[in-house]
Formats: sequence, structure tokens, C-alpha cells
Amino acid sequence: MAFDPTTLKYNEAGLIPAIAQDAETGDILMMAWMNPESLMRTLETGQVTYWSRSRQEFWAKGATSGHVQTLVEMRVDCDRDCLLMQVTQVGAACHTGRRSCFYTGVSAAGETDLTT
Repeated sequence: MAFDPTTLKYNEAGLIPAIAQDAETGDILMMAWMNPESLMRTLETGQVTYWSRSRQEFWAKGATSGHVQTLVEMRVDCDRDCLLMQVTQVGAACHTGRRSCFYTGVSAAGETDLTT
């Protein structure tokens, strides 16, 4: 039986958050948005494809940078409103050139750049 993306819960814009996790290390790399079509493109091609809210177009991760994400496994949470994608990441996942978008630590004392 084929997967039916309409069984998921999308926000009012028709999007669902998708978290990319390094399949080998478990590191959380980034979060972006998917719609039903980008989700199905990802499942069908194995190349992670998001929906760009700013450009209003599909965004195949790495298409211009070469920092491709290849899908290893996709999971949905218990509420069916968030995706976890275990990926093989080539190069940086973050547009800043860092491996992960989550490089800023936050505490009551302030913020810390965790890459330094």
C-alpha cells in the first residue's frame, strides 16, 4: 500500500516541519518545511526536497551548493504533524556553511557560538 501524504497534519499554509538528522551520527542538522508534493518527491527520488517559503518553490537540498541530503529513512511523529528524516549529508547542511543550523547555545546568561 502506497503512502498517502494527506494523512499528515499540515499547518494553515499546507506545510509540515521536517527535521533532518544525520543518519550516522544522530546530529540534528536542520529544520525546513515540506508540503505533500515535496514529501512525495523526496520519497520517490531519495533526494531531500523542501518547500521554500521565501521563494515559493521546491528546493532540492544541494541543487546549487552541492551539499546534498540523501534520504535514509523518514519517520512521522505520534501527532502526525512533524517529520524526522534521517539523511546522509554531503558538506554543510546550514546556509552559513556550518555542518548544522543548530550552532547557537542558549542559556539564562545569553547565547554562545558552539562552533568556536
